[in-house]
Amino acid sequence: MTDSRTNLGAVPSVFGADLHLDLIGPGLRAGLTDALREAIRTGRLVPGTRLPSSRSLAADLGVARNTVADTYAELVAEGWLTAQQGSGTRVAKRAEPRSEAPAAVRARPAQRRPTYGLLPGAPTLAEFPRTQWLKAARRALTAAPNDAFGYGDALGRVELRTALADYLARARGVHAEPDRIVICAGFHHGLTLMAQVLRARRVAALAVESYGLDVYRDLLTSAGLRIPPVYVDEHGARTDDLTGLSAVGAALLTPAHQYPTGVALTPQRRTAAVDWARATGGLILEDDYDGEFRYDRQPVGALQGLDPERVVYFGTASKSLAPGLRLGWMVLPKELVPEVVAAKGDIDYMSSALEQLTLAEFIASGAYDRQVRTMRVRYRRRRDELVAALARRAPAVRVTGMAAGLQLVLELPPGTENAVVQAAARRGLAVAPMADFRHELADAGWRSAEPDGLVVNYAAPSDSAWAGALDALCGVMP
Repeated sequence: MTDSRTNLGAVPSVFGADLHLDLIGPGLRAGLTDALREAIRTGRLVPGTRLPSSRSLAADLGVARNTVADTYAELVAEGWLTAQQGSGTRVAKRAEPRSEAPAAVRARPAQRRPTYGLLPGAPTLAEFPRTQWLKAARRALTAAPNDAFGYGDALGRVELRTALADYLARARGVHAEPDRIVICAGFHHGLTLMAQVLRARRVAALAVESYGLDVYRDLLTSAGLRIPPVYVDEHGARTDDLTGLSAVGAALLTPAHQYPTGVALTPQRRTAAVDWARATGGLILEDDYDGEFRYDRQPVGALQGLDPERVVYFGTASKSLAPGLRLGWMVLPKELVPEVVAAKGDIDYMSSALEQLTLAEFIASGAYDRQVRTMRVRYRRRRDELVAALARRAPAVRVTGMAAGLQLVLELPPGTENAVVQAAARRGLAVAPMADFRHELADAGWRSAEPDGLVVNYAAPSDSAWAGALDALCGVMP
């Protein structure tokens, strides 16, 4: 018995489906029948798909029309196909086999999706400047050199590095030159690169603030670094304590606006941090995550301006524009540039060259400055509305960390943090307790002295959701 194998090319889509079938078997009819069953069974032909007429498919296969008609009739009888006058032959809707879910899965209650979200970490996405960004993209694409469409320089596009050098110098007081800027895909990517560089330098420990995001602490420990805490109080990180930490070769700080407490590092502690780095040969990693947004105080310049050779400056477009752009930058001490480039690789495979060119044009045209000014006004108004509502409905709650940024802290009576978070969840409100940000290595005595509280993002909710979120928040305050 010979093996008959025929391949069907694509049947024109006017018939409802492109059929790519291998006909395997002792005859064309058996092969066609098996091939159609397999296509339906595997989902390549989905329920409701209209098949070619028997005349058309027979002509494509070069077989008798009766061969196709008999195949269709057999599959209709088996329940694989349906045939109705005027509707043609279609793949039947077949009931999916029911699978028993494990008892533990069946018993698990469904997770309720929050109606309102005040979790920190994101700007308002509804206000992304779509029209202005599109205009900048068109101009950038029109002017883009041919090499922009190739594998890029690991430093990033020179157009963006040049625009950033000018912007950061005038807006943040950063000593920036294009050849010491490296473009990355956000702060997480930049910190990953620096962790690699530090480990290659045999740095054993990197100090972090006692409040911060656990995702970054996890990143650093996964890279093999110890992360002793530097405690934070109302004056920022206690940088004088760096001299007492063993084998620490770097420190990660948020000087302009400590995350998430919102305090600014005092001038004395800024000086202490730089003095420590100079004396020990250490590095300060400065996360300037929302440096553009200041309301009730003069702008606080970047720490990097005090010593560009001892401070690595990180900035991103995540708060000023949107995190989905995946664009960040590192301003490096000159000696670190080759090491970071080596960690990143020989080519820029993380950040889109066209997005880089668009951001460069967006900055150079002044659209970036205008967007920051617009959002600064909007966020300040939101903050003022939140503070005023709390003053009316929850006057016992103290509000701190509100002079800048996108979030503030609500201090709660001792022992009430968990109860407030649970009450908020019952009202469909997602909030972040301070406990989520505390360093797990902080000693119990220090941690127990810290007040309970919530970190509240007033920037992210849409205009339509803001009133409801504000009402729900005030309603759960003790």
